[in-house]
Amino acid sequence: MADMNDDELLDALGVDATPLKAASRTTTEERIIAGFEDILRFHRAHGRAPLHGEGHDIFERLCAVRLDQLRRSPQAQTLLAELDLPGLLSGAGIAACVDDLDEDALLAELGIDDNPAGQNDITILRHVRSYVEIKAAEEIADRTSCVDFDYFKPFFDEAEAGLKTGTWMTKPFIKNASIEVKDFFIISGQIAYVAEMYEGAKTKDGRENPRLRVVFDNQTESNLLLRSLSRSLYPDGDTPVGRRLIRKDDGPLFGSVSEPEDIETGTIYVLRSLSSHPFVAEHRELIHKIGVTGGRVETRIAGAENDSTYLLADVEIIATYKLHNINRIRLENIFHRLFGAAQLDLTIEDRFGRPVKPKEWFLVPLNVIDEAVHRIRDGSITDVTYDPQTARLMDQA
Repeated sequence: MADMNDDELLDALGVDATPLKAASRTTTEERIIAGFEDILRFHRAHGRAPLHGEGHDIFERLCAVRLDQLRRSPQAQTLLAELDLPGLLSGAGIAACVDDLDEDALLAELGIDDNPAGQNDITILRHVRSYVEIKAAEEIADRTSCVDFDYFKPFFDEAEAGLKTGTWMTKPFIKNASIEVKDFFIISGQIAYVAEMYEGAKTKDGRENPRLRVVFDNQTESNLLLRSLSRSLYPDGDTPVGRRLIRKDDGPLFGSVSEPEDIETGTIYVLRSLSSHPFVAEHRELIHKIGVTGGRVETRIAGAENDSTYLLADVEIIATYKLHNINRIRLENIFHRLFGAAQLDLTIEDRFGRPVKPKEWFLVPLNVIDEAVHRIRDGSITDVTYDPQTARLMDQA
């Protein structure tokens, strides 16, 4: 056989060596693809398409609703054609009818091998979970009846309705992510709500481990440690088994598509300068720096006295606020837009004698910043402006 160069050999093998062009997709298309990938993962795990019905967990029912919508969408059919290897969009992947299966096929469908190898080998451990998995499962399973469930029922109704209408969404639980009061999670197909948090001891590695009151949508509740709940959402290994359930905001701050600057949990922090500059000293109770970080605020402000960003002086932390699923740049831009008219106009010299004009410092009272954060959380921040004359947030006309 005559010698072939690389291109000729690839051609003989039927391989197209032309590189694929990276598709430029819209946010909507990315959202459609991300949703379908969840459905594909379910199909790979269960060998069938997700189904409707009360007998199936909330995540499967959510996938089933999403699949129905994709099947009805010509745009989705075209966009997902190359990904749909199981043929889910055409109706394939539905579980076989039990009446049509013989005994062997039924056992296979149930995942039972009627003649497993090494059945009598006592050295082989079967269906044995790790101690950590067992401990987490026991703590989650140790539940009692929730006597005041009527108080919590509207919260669960809102979450379930939001999943059906698309105003709520789920995200995989991130390992060691924060857990706060009023957080929702999906654990083993059930919706869990963190109702209360009490003081608790620290773990061996020094992490806070408060005790939680967690209410479930089946009218039960459990008092368990925060780290136990975290383990049930993300056991040892690299795969989360639980999901976080959050409201979806169609505004500019929160989104369902992950972006480079997104952080699972972020902290808005408010600082006060201890600078001896005459203007700062005179208006110290009014001048605040507003920032956002995905890490510890204390780490962020270390060495403030040597950083012109912090007016070359020590600072004190006045307030912090935790938020989930936020985009740092967008959030900081919201504060700049809202309080732009009250931005501190001050020029100082850095360590090298060069003039510097620090940003993110504003002449805004702390109570107004607090109100702004609450409006960010409920989505009404776009309805107000800041009036520097009265130092108040005003509804836009």
